[in-house]
Amino acid sequence: MRSISVKITLVLVVVSLVGSIFTAFYIQNRTKNAFDSFIKNQDQQVLVEALTEYYQDNQTWDGVDEVFKGVELYSSPNYGAGESGGNNPNRPFDHGSPPFVLVEDSGLIIAGGTSHTGYQAGDILSEKELLKGTKLIYEGEIIGWLVAGPSPQLRNNPQQSFLNTVQQGLLISSLVTLLIALILGGILILSFTRPIRKLASATEAVAGGELGYQININSRDELGRLATSFNSMSADLDKADRTRKQMTADIAHDLRTPLSVLHGYTEAMSEGKLSGNPDMYRVMHQQAQHLNYLIDDLRTLSLLDSGELNFQIQNINPSFILQQTTDAFLPLAREKEIELTLSTEQDIPRVNLDPDRLTQVLGNLVNNSIHILSAGGKIKLTGELNEDSLVIQVIDDGPGIQAEDLPQIFDRFYRVDKSRQPDEGSSGLGLAITKNLVEAQGGTITAESEPGKETTFTITFPVE
Repeated sequence: MRSISVKITLVLVVVSLVGSIFTAFYIQNRTKNAFDSFIKNQDQQVLVEALTEYYQDNQTWDGVDEVFKGVELYSSPNYGAGESGGNNPNRPFDHGSPPFVLVEDSGLIIAGGTSHTGYQAGDILSEKELLKGTKLIYEGEIIGWLVAGPSPQLRNNPQQSFLNTVQQGLLISSLVTLLIALILGGILILSFTRPIRKLASATEAVAGGELGYQININSRDELGRLATSFNSMSADLDKADRTRKQMTADIAHDLRTPLSVLHGYTEAMSEGKLSGNPDMYRVMHQQAQHLNYLIDDLRTLSLLDSGELNFQIQNINPSFILQQTTDAFLPLAREKEIELTLSTEQDIPRVNLDPDRLTQVLGNLVNNSIHILSAGGKIKLTGELNEDSLVIQVIDDGPGIQAEDLPQIFDRFYRVDKSRQPDEGSSGLGLAITKNLVEAQGGTITAESEPGKETTFTITFPVE
């Protein structure tokens, strides 16, 4: 399989060669035609003057053949070439027969180069053929017509030599042009294929497992944009791979802790080292419940990723869901001496959402705030209509989130406090699930925080 460089080079060679041949042929043909036309016009002018002078002197065309035989034309063999004239393969005709005929106004041919022009003395030319000639005028009257015959224009040796020189020049210039095109084309091909080779090598590196491989291409054309897209894709693959590995490690860690507790208790009980009691059963139940939460959340994320999670979209009143969420978490907030309040506008419109999923989203956010806050903390839920969007906020005055942590708080298993263990009943996937549930229903969720002051989660849904 030939490389793309070879293919482009072959195309360049063919195009340059065809272009050069066509250009040389076209210019050569046009030059020859223009040159022959120039000679014919000059010959014709000489004959017009000679014939007019002859008629002026003789007042008749009798013996006019001597004019055709005696006049020296530009195409004559001796014109500009001395007496010898030399041999010219382009002059197969006798010098005494120039390719012109003298025609009366009636169209009758009376004299001229009748031996080779295709016209014979005594022939009658049509009006159309006659009008192609040149009028011979004497004292304001038409005394005849000088018509060029259909035979090729004759050229003498110097004229033929001139055309040969022009043809050689065209041939040489075409070859030089082809050579220059190949050299410049080769340089351009190398500069064009270099980024492609880099992209090919980078693709092979990524396919070989070197995720995150970056290439340096500075051009701003389509290849430059392709390289930028490749670098972005490679970085995303590397990030996704690291996230997958980290998530696997976090899942293993979160599974290991409750399983270790359960294994320890059940092993001790099976060996008779411990006897069951309510406190032990409560701990075992909590650990089993934590495992159940983790498995359910992982299943939810899996369904969201595959687009198979079902949503029961209904036209709901968001104020009711907000109030329901507040009432559900109010006992837990009071138990921890946390103030939980709700503030909504009176004219919040109904929206098309899944009420259970919206309840799950708000529950995750409020539950997180309750577990983060200490006694005396405050949580506020708000709902309002902002232009054409429903805006719901969950605001707490907790310790806040550092700026470097904000971009990752919706990542799976990401913890602001790396040493903090997941709470009982929590899987560490709440915010990731929250974000996916909001976006799956056409909404957006953002987080803003001032460390030491407050954290605000803002959910926006379009109102149709």
